[in-house]
Parts: sequence; C-alpha cells; structure tokens
Amino acid sequence: MSAELQPGMVPDEPRAHASPADDPAADEPRLLDHLLELRGRLLRAVLGLLAVFVVLLPFGNKLYGWLAQPLLQKLPAGAQIIAVEVASPFFAPVKLAFFTALLATMPWLLYQAWAFVAPGLYSREKRLALPLLVSAVALFYIGCAFAFFLVLPGVFGFLVHIAPEGVAMMTDINAYLDFVLVIFLAFGASFELPVALVIAVVLGWVTPAQLREARGYAIVGIFVIAAIITPPDVVSQLMLAIPMVLLYELGIIAARFVTPRER
Repeated sequence: MSAELQPGMVPDEPRAHASPADDPAADEPRLLDHLLELRGRLLRAVLGLLAVFVVLLPFGNKLYGWLAQPLLQKLPAGAQIIAVEVASPFFAPVKLAFFTALLATMPWLLYQAWAFVAPGLYSREKRLALPLLVSAVALFYIGCAFAFFLVLPGVFGFLVHIAPEGVAMMTDINAYLDFVLVIFLAFGASFELPVALVIAVVLGWVTPAQLREARGYAIVGIFVIAAIITPPDVVSQLMLAIPMVLLYELGIIAARFVTPRER
C-alpha cells in the first residue's frame, strides 16, 4: 500500500527512461562495425602485399643480382659472392622478393590504415596527417635510394681497400642481404627525422625555438647515432650524419608552419 501524501509533499515523478546513447548495448553494433571495417582493411592490405610478392617471386634471382652490384663492382676480378648454407641460394632471393614487395606496397598499406582512421579525425587533423603520411613515405624511399646509390658503393670500396693482403673478400649471400637490408632500414628510418620533429611540435612537446636552441646537442647526438647504426667506417658515418643534420634543419623550418598561432 502506498504511503499517503503529507501536506507540502510533492508526488514522485515517474523515472525517465534511459536514452539509447546511455545504453551500453547501443555501442555494440558500432563496435562490431568498426571491427568488421578493420578486418576488411587488414584483408585488403595482406592480399595486396601477397599479390605483389607472388608477382616478384619469379624475379628474385634478378633482384638479388641487381642488389649485389654495389659489392661486385668493388671486388677484384674473379671474386664473387658465395653461398655457405645449402638452401641459402633459394631463401635469400625469396626474402629479397618479400622485402621488395613490402617496400612497393607501403603506400597501399598506409592507405588502408589511413582509410580506417580518417573518418574519426577532425578536418584540421586530416590536413596535417595526410601531408605527414605522404612525406614519411617519400623520405623513406629517398633514404633507401641514397643508401643504395651512394652509401653502399662508398662503404664497400672502403672495406675492399682496407682488407689485409692475402685475404679474399667473398661474403655469404645471406650475410650480404642482411647487411644491405639493415642499411636500408637505418637510412630510411633516419630520413624520417623531419616528420618526427613536426609531430613533436604539433603535439606540443617542443617548439621550433627549443629545437634551434638544442641544435648543438642534436648534432652531437646525430653523430653518435650514426656511429652506432652504420658499419665501423668513417665514410658511412659521415654519409648518414651529414644528411641527418640537414634534415634536422629542414624539420625546424617545416615545424614553423604547423606551430599553433596565438590569437
């Protein structure tokens, strides 16, 4: 039996129904849609990578012969690359074909990632993210090309000339491939320095003025990093450190255009 109302008391209002936005069950269809979209993007990315890999697989030996030219041109007449392991003449070209397919499909892979996250970004974030994404891909390609056409010939020329007398430089097919891939990744990642500086400024971690003030420390750090990730010779260290110093200055200039302006 309900209690009688006393004088001055207001009857209880009926409880309002929960809105669909406050209902956790309403978020489940949206979460499922996001998961389905993510699965579709991942599937497209993997299928694109596998398609290019299958196309390049028959040309694995030719790709390896082209990749070996910086060393073969510096070796004495009659010297060649050897295969120590039994299966290395098969697996090395396959590994190179996969790495080449990964480089070739990088724009496609990044596009799938961009298409997934772009709907959730604001217009200003899209205007900043898309140029940074394109610049990152272009700088990585430029770093790999710089390593292949300039760094590797200089490094191999230096190593061949300092070899002790009576020692024939005949590297293994797998060892050479691993060495070149590490150089590609090192130079490709190092050339992303301007993009990293711009992102740090956009996030508010540093300002262009602070980057200019820390120029001396940055140059010292760049030479230390170049000495660590390059082969133990002065040529490759300078050929990585000098472009990184220039890219640091380029990053400062680019960061000035994305610095939030005070009203």
